[in-house]
Amino acid sequence: MSNSNFSNLSLSQEMLDNLEQIGYKQMTPIQQKSLPFILEGKDVIAQAKTGSGKTAAFGIGILNKLDVKNFRVQALVLCPTRELSDQVAKELRVLARCTHNIKVLTLCGGSAFGPQLGSLRHGAHIVVGTPGRILKHLKKNTLSLESLQTLVFDEADRMLDMGFIEEIEEVLEYAPSQRQTLLFSATYTDEIITISNRVQNKPLSVKTTTYESSNKILQKFYKASNGDKVATLVKIFSTYKPENVIVFTNTKIEAKELAESLQSKQIDALAIHGDLEQYERNDVLVQFANKSCSVLVATDVAARGLDIKELSMVVNYDLPHSSETYMHRIGRTGRAGCEGVALTLYMEDELPNIQEYQGDEYIFESTDTLESAEDFTMKPKYVTLVIEGGKKEKLRAGDILGALTGDIGLQGSSIGKIDIYERQSYVAIESSVIEEAYKKLQNSKIKSRKFSTWILQ
Repeated sequence: MSNSNFSNLSLSQEMLDNLEQIGYKQMTPIQQKSLPFILEGKDVIAQAKTGSGKTAAFGIGILNKLDVKNFRVQALVLCPTRELSDQVAKELRVLARCTHNIKVLTLCGGSAFGPQLGSLRHGAHIVVGTPGRILKHLKKNTLSLESLQTLVFDEADRMLDMGFIEEIEEVLEYAPSQRQTLLFSATYTDEIITISNRVQNKPLSVKTTTYESSNKILQKFYKASNGDKVATLVKIFSTYKPENVIVFTNTKIEAKELAESLQSKQIDALAIHGDLEQYERNDVLVQFANKSCSVLVATDVAARGLDIKELSMVVNYDLPHSSETYMHRIGRTGRAGCEGVALTLYMEDELPNIQEYQGDEYIFESTDTLESAEDFTMKPKYVTLVIEGGKKEKLRAGDILGALTGDIGLQGSSIGKIDIYERQSYVAIESSVIEEAYKKLQNSKIKSRKFSTWILQ
């Protein structure tokens, strides 16, 4: 009998029959690796993407130990968006069909508070929701976690990207320390490991794919066509179509001029260099980190301390002065098991300078292999909306998300990273709906207050 059969697990016959009826024939890789530990009551940190079967993994674990007669909240699933919460709750209800009278309740921002309050008065076994709305109910004593047995963080990396860390920490203050905590994330970043260490007890790590520990980086060198480095750079973008890229120059003047040249060619680019004021630097970094800017032109000094996740490409527009600088630059791509691309431009007379960091893994390729850049443009997925209110005004990511998905009516999937600073908040919103969001937010309120808003460009 295959190890991927659900019948190999310690599940009730009713649950096995239900899984068969709803078409769950075999366990997916994430279910096969995580479910035995989940059923044993262990804390688990699992790398799993949408569509991997993770909801059934933690859902079966929750239902397996649920006491139906105890009509109190025994499991809480935190999700980054209302859409994911609805999806998770729907699947949990299907999984729970084998047991009578199990109530799954969804609590999310963007929905009226009153009806949720009425549903809570009637009790629930499992609550699924967004951190901000869950915290609001906890603070109003309309939700109790005294009987909580299982706490699940679904798409934890997305929750951290959306700025929910403060809400998560406060929710934990209401949860009993003796509990099972399951954390599911599509990526294994340092932030995910840090939050795991804070919320879990000796978690078992589960991955469905293995990665090499060292960075896997494709390294190529291109001689600039006819000495025109900007034209060659645009051809590189046209060929590789990176989602985001850092382009390194050796001087701050060149960084500024290159960014302006790219902008004139309909390539969305921002420069970061030593002459920027701190607020200008923050604006640039926020836009690049939240994918509101595709190209960041930077000097080595200005790029110190940058930690951009999932960087598609690095380009050495100017040849690095040393092998050490070269390795430091290209090491920013190809992280967390992803493949990276590092490309370097050089002029004919610079060829001898490359020899000190040349090796077998380097490829010299003709620019003739690059695609034409005619009519090529490079625009980001998101645009950043700035709200003139932040931590000082006690704004939280959940407040902003609730306003955007509630009265304004945006889909949670149209909202990207949310960064909240002392006096300002930055929200990445899909470019196709940014004007609608901006106009409606000007006439709407967040936490019963109006805030000035503007589009960062």
